[in-house]
Amino acid sequence: QVRVAESGGGSVQAGGSLRLSCAVSGDTNGINCVGWFRLAPGKAREGVATILLRGGLTGYADSVKGRFTISQDSTKDTLDLQMNSLTPEDTAIYYCAADAGSRRPTPPSFEDCVSGSAYSYWDQGTQVTVSS
Repeated sequence: QVRVAESGGGSVQAGGSLRLSCAVSGDTNGINCVGWFRLAPGKAREGVATILLRGGLTGYADSVKGRFTISQDSTKDTLDLQMNSLTPEDTAIYYCAADAGSRRPTPPSFEDCVSGSAYSYWDQGTQVTVSS
């Protein structure tokens, strides 16, 4: 079993920064990618950022490029999302997700990791609120 848990989030004024951390634990053998997604009221789920754990390839939504950075923190064993220059449009519930690793018949494509179709494990989400 894989467990995904995130921390961070909260409220900040426009222009501020927040950092989200995602801890993936349990049977993590062979996990290929981790992604951050968000869901805002009245909007479809949006893939914010993704990272391939082997090689470190990253991908970002156009709406966050240059402002958000996904990275691996080996000291804490987490996948972090640094969010800078936040705007009210970034207000949403943010989710972290991981794929099923060695339990998959084949590794997911990078496109699957970006789109969200690769993921089997999701956390409960955390609220990020940006006020103007």
